[in-house]
Amino acid sequence: MNFGRGPSVVLNVGGTRYSFSREVLKDFPLRRVSRLHGCLSEQDVLEVCDDYDRERNEYFFDRHSEAFGFIMLYVRHGHLRFVPHMCELSFYNEMIYWGLEGSHLDYCCQRRLDDRMSETCTYYSAEEPSGGPEGKGRRPPAAEGRKWLERMRRTFEEPTSSVAAQVLATVSILFVIVSMVVLCASTLPEWRAPENRSVEEQSRYTAESVREPSGIIEAICIGWFTAECIVRFIVSKNKCEFVRRPLNIIDLLAITPYYISVLMTVFTGENSQLQRAGVTLRVLRMMRIFWVIKLARHFIGLQTLGLTLKRCYREMVMLLVFICVAMAIFSALSQLLENGLDLGTKNKDYASIPAACWWVIISMTTVGYGDMCPITVPGRILGGICVVSGIVLLALPITFIYHSFVQCYHELKFRSARYSRSLSAEFLN
Repeated sequence: MNFGRGPSVVLNVGGTRYSFSREVLKDFPLRRVSRLHGCLSEQDVLEVCDDYDRERNEYFFDRHSEAFGFIMLYVRHGHLRFVPHMCELSFYNEMIYWGLEGSHLDYCCQRRLDDRMSETCTYYSAEEPSGGPEGKGRRPPAAEGRKWLERMRRTFEEPTSSVAAQVLATVSILFVIVSMVVLCASTLPEWRAPENRSVEEQSRYTAESVREPSGIIEAICIGWFTAECIVRFIVSKNKCEFVRRPLNIIDLLAITPYYISVLMTVFTGENSQLQRAGVTLRVLRMMRIFWVIKLARHFIGLQTLGLTLKRCYREMVMLLVFICVAMAIFSALSQLLENGLDLGTKNKDYASIPAACWWVIISMTTVGYGDMCPITVPGRILGGICVVSGIVLLALPITFIYHSFVQCYHELKFRSARYSRSLSAEFLN
């Protein structure tokens, strides 16, 4: 410790005093307490604690003394639990102050904290809107410009933040619906181009397809989505983070194929490889199905699904590992029992282990198409074991995923309600 004198220091937390040696503070498990070791002046000390007594070398913290006592039990014994008859969120606030996280809690207390946060819709996030009545007044031009950009960003990013945002979201949803209807209608036999056209006819059809009603509607939808994406990129705070967001990547995947198909139509012309280019164009146009995912920007249900998959990727990986291990075991055994052994009857559907993997998947998921099934008695017994094992293995990680789904839903619902309150204030103003 570079500040203060004496062989020991005293921490006074809410009236309760704790005495430590200087060397103990250097590697103290609580981050706020360990910061005292590097303080060089009294000003540095006062940035860590609330007050300091130089004569007694005593540091004062105006915090909950009983909560700190339980935190000290964690320092000594390695187990952190909630204080009885104390709000979980208040204790969590004390933990954050001393430099601990929710992962330091015992598992049972972690579940209590998650349930409490889900019930009260309280989340510690840096995206909370700032400002208030005390922030009103005359602002400089730079602040007004930032406020305008922030309002534009919320209009395009948060559909419930204002009336203009709701109108914009409604128009965007209509464009998505229209584009999906046109995409589905274009696959009807009456809309599809005959496959036996010559190269010249197909070239002329590809060039004129843009001028058809479906091509015009597609161009209008693409124009709207492109303009929306460009504006959202301009008003975004962090351009690199904007490009890395999954929904923005999906927007680019949905928009880019149209321009690629237009460029291919322009540069291919009557080339002999137009037939291959025509197949590529059909694949690129079918990628417009990604526009459906754009609805996740306007519906909490789809946002909850995406956020749950993001937070539960470990459980999803664990689920895939379970399936792969079971698939390897049951496919090898079924191939051996149905085709590998000389039992007089050989099932050609199980000629190889990769072919048996398909049967394992549809059996473990209890789909059972019936396109292939075991015919020997040992194979049928193995099939029953495979079905029961699939039910058990698939059910194990579901509890964690369900709990995370509920928590994500409450979080997104709380954020939507927060912007709805700001929308109500806009109506009143």
